[in-house]
Parts: sequence; C-alpha cells; structure tokens
Amino acid sequence: MNKYRWQAIVFVLVAFMLGCNEFIVVGVLSDIAQEFRVPVATVGYLVTIFATVYAVSTPFITILTNRFSRYKTLMTLMGIFLVGNTLSGLAMSFPILLVSRIITAVVAGAIISLIMTFASTIAPREKRASLVSWIFAGFSIASVFGVPIGTAISTSYSWHDAFYLISIISAITCVLLGWLLPRQVEQVQGSVKNQLVLLKDRRVVVGIVLVLFTAATMYAYYTYIRPLLTTALGFSTTSLNWLLFLIGIMSILSNRFSGMLAERNGLRVMPRFYVADVILLALLPWGLSSKVWGLGILLILSLIVTILNSPIQIHFLNIAEQDYPQSTVLASSLNSIFFNFGISLGSATASGMLGVVGLKHISWGAAVYAAISLGLAITLNHVIRQHQRVNG
Repeated sequence: MNKYRWQAIVFVLVAFMLGCNEFIVVGVLSDIAQEFRVPVATVGYLVTIFATVYAVSTPFITILTNRFSRYKTLMTLMGIFLVGNTLSGLAMSFPILLVSRIITAVVAGAIISLIMTFASTIAPREKRASLVSWIFAGFSIASVFGVPIGTAISTSYSWHDAFYLISIISAITCVLLGWLLPRQVEQVQGSVKNQLVLLKDRRVVVGIVLVLFTAATMYAYYTYIRPLLTTALGFSTTSLNWLLFLIGIMSILSNRFSGMLAERNGLRVMPRFYVADVILLALLPWGLSSKVWGLGILLILSLIVTILNSPIQIHFLNIAEQDYPQSTVLASSLNSIFFNFGISLGSATASGMLGVVGLKHISWGAAVYAAISLGLAITLNHVIRQHQRVNG
C-alpha cells in the first residue's frame, strides 16, 4: 500500500475520532445524568455548548496558529484533544465533564481544518474531491458505528470506558500522523487582517450562508428523528437502532455521492437537490401517515440533504489557493464552522415548531430553510459565473 493511501486512511480516522467524541454524549446522556444526579436536560446542554464553542473557537485558532508549522500545530492540537477527551473519561463531577468537553471543542474544529488542508496539499488533483468526501464520511461512520458501540460499552460497563476507548484511538492516530505527515509543507503566512480578506469575497460569503441554511434545513427535522420514527411513524423502540443504522448508511452514501459531484463541478447541479428537499419536506407531514412513505422520504432526505458538503469544501479551497493563499486553513474551516451554527439554528427552529404546530408538521420549518438554500445555491452559481466573466 503506497504512502498516500495510508495518509488518506489516517485522515478518515481523525474524522472518525472527532465524530465519536462529538456524538458520544447523545448516546450516554441518561447514564451521565444518573451518575451525577442531574436532569437529562442539563446533560443535554453539553451538546449545545460543544457545538457553540466549536463554531466560535475554530476561526480564532486557525487564524492565530497560521504563522506556525502546520505539522507542529496539528500535533499540539491532537495532544490537547487527547488530554481533554481523557479528562472526560476521568471526570467524577458534572463541572469537570463540562470543562473537558469545552477543551476538546476548542481544538476539534482546528484539527479537522488542518486535516483538510493537508489533504488538499497531499492528494493528487484528480483525487482531492474523493478524499475530502471520505473525510466527511468519517463523521458519518462515527455516528453509524462508533456511537452505538460507545453506547453499548456504556451500558455494559461505564460511559467512562467509552471515552477511554476514544482516547486509545486518539493516541494511535497521533502516532500514525507523526509517522505519515510531511514535516514541511508550503504555506503562505499572513497577518490576521490579511487572512480575513477571504471573507470579503462574494463567492465565499454566499457559500458560507448556504452552508448555514443547509445545516439548518437538516436539523430543523433531524433533531427529532427518534420521535419522528417512533411517535409519528409508529415504529417500535426495538427497531429504532436498525432504522437509525439505515439512515446512517444513507448518510455515508451521501458523502460518497457528494465527492463524485465535487469532481464534476457539483455546485452547478446543486439547485436541483434543493428543489427536491423543498418538495420532500413539504410532503413529509402527509408521508408520516404511512410507515413506507414516511421512512422512504426520510431515507431520501438523508441521501440528498447535505450533498453540498464536498462541492462547497472544494469551492472554498480552490478560491483560497488561487486568490488568498494566506487564508487556506481558514478557508478549510468555513464549512465546519457554519455547519455548526446551522445546527444550532435548525435545532432551535425544530424545538419552536414542535411547540407551535406539533411533531408531524415540524418539517415545514425545514422546508422554508431548504427554499432559502435553493435561492442561495442559484445566487452562488450566478456570482461564480460573474467572477469568471470579469476575470476572463
């Protein structure tokens, strides 16, 4: 096996490790609440705080560390992540667990941004989109396989052991990165002001807002995926794991499909997928009256709702490389930063819609966000064409 393939595997392993760390709390909420004698709703704030800290800290870390060696920066951040995750496992009180989650959230976004930057540097041009899609798939694999395994460990032994397992994976990943990554890569250093120039480019600004509303579209219904499957569609709680597994497999396929689109200038066809999102989300309340139709709509949505991931990531990287080389790491972080902001907006919308129109109709809020995303996807293509005309 050549060195590039080993590097690609380790990059996916990093995404898997980060995904397990981020999502694991969802699977062990009740176990943590029981041990620390706090309400489940209070433990749920760990998810919100993690996403918020992740989104806010990532641009600061990426901008401030740009003048240092990317290899040394990544290895330092991986060390901090390992300490934070191990502290989660060792936590004997809720405040300590909260602090440990904040530590990992602070560095997680910068780690994946640097991994994306290394991937962009190392991968042959024709394989770059495919590698980016595989890195995104690492997060989906974590939700499909990593989280259920972590939950099973928590149930059989302790939720502490689930975090220890992630620490073991993290330590192995650190060793592999130290062995496989190039010590020196070409990088253009820039002041904070010079790096932020990237955010004045309309192609980037429209792309950022599109990412945000795409994430909001998904989480405006996906936040309540379990009650949608059980309460609304009437599936038993025993079949829930299999159904979530199915949805997760569709998500992994979505990442691969997204990578194929990125290789073929996928942003041009993106509006078609948003049209499909709007129609499916508007029809979902009626689809929920049938198990077959309801599950079918949810599975198709899982396949297409975040199909934007790889094309927009390649879009940001290409713009940075061509016009703002000093902002490459910042560009690689934009997708994950604004996706997390979108998660917050979408989940808040879902909770609000639940109180106003009820569980069966919460997808209408998601349909509105999909319609906004459609307008933004059309606008982005127009802005790209306009830039190409002006610059020949």
